[in-house]
Amino acid sequence: QVQLVESGGGSVQAGGSLRLSCAASSYTYSSGSFSNYCMGWFRQAPGKEREGVARINLFLTTTYTDSVKGRFAISRDNAKNTLYLQMNTLKVEDTAMYYCAARWVSCDSWNFTYWGQGTQVTVSS
Repeated sequence: QVQLVESGGGSVQAGGSLRLSCAASSYTYSSGSFSNYCMGWFRQAPGKEREGVARINLFLTTTYTDSVKGRFAISRDNAKNTLYLQMNTLKVEDTAMYYCAARWVSCDSWNFTYWGQGTQVTVSS
């Protein structure tokens, strides 16, 4: 089992930036195992379905949904068991609850296994 805890959400004006963090841990964890997980960020706005925002695989290959491409950047620090989402040029449409997610090895879809509790991002005009 993997535990995921997000942080870094908040309120910002349109055009501003935020960086989200996701700390991963497990009672069965062994050193370096975090690097074997596909990691991703999802978001859900009121009245809408959850959508995949970005994901990153074992070899640091990244995938983004079109609406955030060029503005958001996903990264990971395997030594710290931590995932990040740098969000720049934020738009009102980016307002949502953001969730961190993980899946063992496989990273060719938006199907994930483990989920964090979410952190709220609110962008005002």
